[in-house]
Amino acid sequence: MRVVAGERKGMPLKAVTGTTTRPTTDKVKESIFNIIGPYFDGGTALDLFAGSGGLGIETLSRGASHAIFVEKDGKAFQLLQENIKKCRYEEQTELFRTDATRAVKGLCKRDIQIDYLFVDPPYSKVMYYDLIETLVEHNKLTKDAIIVCEHATDVELPNSYGTYTLKRKETYGSSIISIYSN
Repeated sequence: MRVVAGERKGMPLKAVTGTTTRPTTDKVKESIFNIIGPYFDGGTALDLFAGSGGLGIETLSRGASHAIFVEKDGKAFQLLQENIKKCRYEEQTELFRTDATRAVKGLCKRDIQIDYLFVDPPYSKVMYYDLIETLVEHNKLTKDAIIVCEHATDVELPNSYGTYTLKRKETYGSSIISIYSN
């Protein structure tokens, strides 16, 4: 796993071994960013279920100014911290070791606007996609926000979350990437 493009291009990232997380492959990550970017002029990213941080770090490398990472698993969180430090993004990041539901409740109380939302929960935890609706209802996404969901091929996500509608759906093996925007 590595940073695909931007100011940290080629930087190797540590990935969690075992079955507790499912890192987004470099190929899929590159495809996602070719669709949604490929480069950004500032903005805030929220990487729910961050794992070792590949998507949020990639967003920072490509020009986002701030990223919030949420990861519950202890081993993954430790690697996330190491990857952030290795990429020298400590000043541009917030890391929360907590459940995504609790993190979203906390974010809804803050004065924050999210430009890039990445939602990639464990495939068996379909209810976590409802957190997108929570963020939309609390007006935490910018008008031009992009929502990227990674999910199993047997999971059907809605055609919209508020005004954010499904713009593109790509299949990669046993995974689907669904991208929403206004």
